[in-house]
Amino acid sequence: MFPVRLKALRMQKKLTHQDMAEFLGITRQGYSKYENGQSQPDIDTINKLAQFFNVTTDYLLGRTDDPNPPESDNEELGTLARINQLIKEYGIEQMGFFDIEKWKQLSEEEIEEIVKHFEWVVHKAREKNKSNKE
Repeated sequence: MFPVRLKALRMQKKLTHQDMAEFLGITRQGYSKYENGQSQPDIDTINKLAQFFNVTTDYLLGRTDDPNPPESDNEELGTLARINQLIKEYGIEQMGFFDIEKWKQLSEEEIEEIVKHFEWVVHKAREKNKSNKE
């Protein structure tokens, strides 16, 4: 079931084996083995695929026919899911965004720019909270 669903999800997004291999950081042949059932990815890779395709791991593994993750009533979790989606959409995870060594190499100007962005986000959140209370 996993190989069939993985291939169908990839094709829906019009991605190649090479695209998926690059996303996962493996060879094209390694990815092809997932789709033809010759190999099974580890749990971290299954989770990464589920997040990428916005389906549950249970769907990928054939435990359910419902691909959609359950909706959360928790606004914070919804926000985190949206941030995670943006990270994927902009390919930030592929650029080593969370690579500590790359963060260590930032210039003072780059750090100041990040601080300004964070301050802006906090400012906007406070404005929103203030207007919601009124």
